[in-house]
Amino acid sequence: MQAPNKSAPFVRAYLRASTKEQDASRADAALEQFAKEKGLIIAAKYTENESGASLARPELFRLLNDCHPGDILLIEQVDRLSRLDDSDWSKLKDEIKAHGVRIVALDLPTSVECLTKDRDSFTGAMLEAVNGMLLDMLAAIARKDYTDRRRRQGEGIAKAKAAGKFRGKQVNTERHAVIASMLNKGMSWTDIQIATSASRSTIKRVNDARKEALAMSDAPASVK
Repeated sequence: MQAPNKSAPFVRAYLRASTKEQDASRADAALEQFAKEKGLIIAAKYTENESGASLARPELFRLLNDCHPGDILLIEQVDRLSRLDDSDWSKLKDEIKAHGVRIVALDLPTSVECLTKDRDSFTGAMLEAVNGMLLDMLAAIARKDYTDRRRRQGEGIAKAKAAGKFRGKQVNTERHAVIASMLNKGMSWTDIQIATSASRSTIKRVNDARKEALAMSDAPASVK
């Protein structure tokens, strides 16, 4: 196992999950292990819960804006970076290229090979070309997987509705009652998250419903 190389490129890790209920930092250990094996140091990490099918990802663009030419954008899988359609994927690639950033993905061996320095210019150019094609292919597969899952989900919902069995996502009334009670006691949202494992979006929905109920009843209670 190599010791960290002080002359190694600046590595920025990007960790993404689609929803707030998912753990975006799940891949952190795998990225750290990879970096250690390659003698690299992850100098910065950018974590967010946003859809890979959207370009509206503040942390990804903060990462790119922080980058200098030659920096590495490290991801666990290509689908963590993109489930974008062709148009948006092209825009993102242009942005990455404009910043001079190299993408390294654990599921894309050619991108890992790009870290190797002892190769001639012809081999390097060929490797970069192959890596670009494979990156596009994996991004296209990730997009297809996304659209296929959405289509199957839509078909399942339509079938359930036709059979009168679809009720949508059910509210966990017991947990909502606990959250409302904590809000009434003046507990912070952070403490409520820790105690209930609820997302901030769930706490917000409960708080909004609580405000509306208080407004309707004119109850003399403090509202956060």
